[in-house]
Amino acid sequence: MSLVAEKIETADSCGFSLSPSAINPRLLELRFEREVVSAFLNAIAEWPVQALEYKSMLRFRVGKVLDDLCGNKLQSLLVSTLVDRNTGALLITPEGLDSVDQAEDMVRFTTAVAHLFGRSNFDAMSGQYYARFVVQNDDNSDSYLRQAHRVMELHNDGTFVEQDTDYVLMLKIDEQNMVGGNSLLLHLDDWEDLERFSRDPIAYREMRWAAPPSKNTRQDVFHSVFDIDRSGKPIMSYIDQFVQPKDDEEGNWLTDLSESLEGSKAILSVPVPVGSFLLINNHFWLHGRDKFTAHPGLRRELMRQRGYFTRAKTLRNPKQ
Repeated sequence: MSLVAEKIETADSCGFSLSPSAINPRLLELRFEREVVSAFLNAIAEWPVQALEYKSMLRFRVGKVLDDLCGNKLQSLLVSTLVDRNTGALLITPEGLDSVDQAEDMVRFTTAVAHLFGRSNFDAMSGQYYARFVVQNDDNSDSYLRQAHRVMELHNDGTFVEQDTDYVLMLKIDEQNMVGGNSLLLHLDDWEDLERFSRDPIAYREMRWAAPPSKNTRQDVFHSVFDIDRSGKPIMSYIDQFVQPKDDEEGNWLTDLSESLEGSKAILSVPVPVGSFLLINNHFWLHGRDKFTAHPGLRRELMRQRGYFTRAKTLRNPKQ
């Protein structure tokens, strides 16, 4: 039996179901039954989002509540999926959470999931362990995050901060007058030019990474684009907007890298319904967003959590 088949069998009769996505079998779809979602929200009714913001220990308690409701099978499934290089990505749907007026319940549910295998980092942009932000038709921000009419290129999160960023969780809270804007995903092992770029000496050269003012992070960080995981395979920490090449050699190499990524035929275009969220291993999955069709009433609200593994083993080289 394959590892994916074992995970699917584990999910049977535990209050959730698991299946490979029709988009690509590396992406697994995890769906929680409405009864489990309702029971979870009832069980944690005494803890609003503010309680989770003020008392970080409660984030782990709500995770335990959810795992208990799932027969204590959920935590191990999340851990094994996220570190498995053959998968490492989930599209998660809690049935019954599909309206913007349930936004706080969505945040509480995603918090429970994230804290079963890890801990979310402090997000300087929001001042919390998560960030909520809106994409609208008109925007003058200093990064592509909120700019609706262009593609947000493939990247890894956490490139300009010192915290470990093992995972990224992206929730869709609301969507109005939207056409386009699918999430874009690329698994490193499906990228046609992985060997070409990961074997280049520049790939492991320390580079400077600096964020714009909206990120509320003033300190530059220094690291290479590529690293090697415990099994000897390449992993990445890259975003084109924030890397600062020191010379023409680095600048042209990075431009070639970006053009190769954006031109890959292995990019997945993933529609994410309201209330659903993507959860990916940030070391071997890159993510981005397709452009939207312009509309004066265009609005999308998103929530992001990103952090490090506690229950799952990191894939970074142990020498670091």
